[in-house]
Amino acid sequence: MNTARPESIALFCLTPGGVALAQRLRSKLPLTCFTSEKLLQPGFIPFGGSFAQTVEQAFSQYSALVFIAATGIVVRVIAPLVCDKLQDPAIVVMDERAEHVISLLSGHMGGANALTRHLAELLNADPVITTATDVNQLAALDTLAAKLNATTLDFRQTVKTINQMLVSQQRVGLWWDRDFAQNAECYDTRGFVPIDNLAVLPELDALVCVTLRAELPPQNIPLYKLVPKRVVAGIGCRRDTSPQTVATLLSQQLAENNFDSLALSAIGSVTLKQDEPALLELVLRHQIPFKLFDVDQLAQHEQRFPSSEFVRLTVGVGSVSQPAAWLMSNGNLVGNTLREQGVTITLGVSDKC
Repeated sequence: MNTARPESIALFCLTPGGVALAQRLRSKLPLTCFTSEKLLQPGFIPFGGSFAQTVEQAFSQYSALVFIAATGIVVRVIAPLVCDKLQDPAIVVMDERAEHVISLLSGHMGGANALTRHLAELLNADPVITTATDVNQLAALDTLAAKLNATTLDFRQTVKTINQMLVSQQRVGLWWDRDFAQNAECYDTRGFVPIDNLAVLPELDALVCVTLRAELPPQNIPLYKLVPKRVVAGIGCRRDTSPQTVATLLSQQLAENNFDSLALSAIGSVTLKQDEPALLELVLRHQIPFKLFDVDQLAQHEQRFPSSEFVRLTVGVGSVSQPAAWLMSNGNLVGNTLREQGVTITLGVSDKC
């Protein structure tokens, strides 16, 4: 999922007025500004080959592209590049007089709507946002998911279904599990019906639950889980352990702690395991980072946990899974460490989005 980050905004300007506006914005935001050779100013980067070629390259390198140009020109240049709303960068267009700032592409997941509002505020301009939930002053499930770094089964269809229900004024409940309830007020939930108790529900058309749990009490209405990616797994294993063995044991460990597999956010191990096939296959399957720690990093925390002399002789530290999970979760370990078939798995829950 793509979320616009201020430090990765590329700005394109095609006219002297656009360059002047870009210079104003550069004093307020970290921007990488592109323009033609003839309009080049200190701190600006010339188009590489052509305007279209430069945009094509930036499309995959930046999380947001801002154009000071006519909307038609922008539509034509990005049209061959548009692929998927979950991956495409935010596209924002503004006129060189800074009267209007338009959210053109990836309004929710890409963050174009939020960036449009921010730029409009900086320039005292009118933000132009046309997504249905925003027009109706409602929250959107995909925006909430992006803020929580969360996902759900069949994400695209679920977002479409829930957002359509919201704009159709149907009653969609929103329940936060205890780990997230204390921060619920920090998120935009306009249009959702707040739910405090799953055992006593008001009349609803659907229910969204923000949770890490694999299992929730059954309901007689459509229930959708929005699962924040917070669970980390420290893993140690013998060389060339079967990928299926490690995958099965990880699933077993997640299930034992009632964690939805969608909550898995990272796998960690010792640097010696950087090319371990079973671990590489796991991170590829779950599309999550593989975090590696050197022996010195793990050794700083091994005194907290039982040590194995075999592991120490093999990798240089007496424990791998537990200190790795400790480091990834800032000490918030969950459940017991699994030790089976030469594999150790320790789970933790990170408080980071």
